[in-house]
Amino acid sequence: NGFDPYVSKLREEELAQPTDKRTFVLAAALKQNYTIERIYDLTKIDPWFLNKMKNIIDFLNLLEAEGNNLPYEILLKAKQLGFSDKQIASAIKSTELAVRQLREDTDITPFVKQIDTVAGKKRI
Repeated sequence: NGFDPYVSKLREEELAQPTDKRTFVLAAALKQNYTIERIYDLTKIDPWFLNKMKNIIDFLNLLEAEGNNLPYEILLKAKQLGFSDKQIASAIKSTELAVRQLREDTDITPFVKQIDTVAGKKRI
């Protein structure tokens, strides 16, 4: 689903070694309550980025705790944070179609954030 914190067994060597899978290992470490400080010690990744990832995992934990009784405010916040219907469905143990229907019933429409790719560049 794009950001899966469920690896079978977390090994700290996987955190320390930069690989294409490290994002998933970082998510797993945060899901297993590793501290930002411990992850920084192992990875030397800037704590600012680690805190951003922790915010995602914390919200994922909230979604999982809510289950199928997802209040409007939490669904809205999930969409604002960029969670897809599929990711929300996975977290609350539902289906993508059910989440989409709930979203449509509550008039929550998805949107894509535009990124200014020339920000900071001098325009002539």
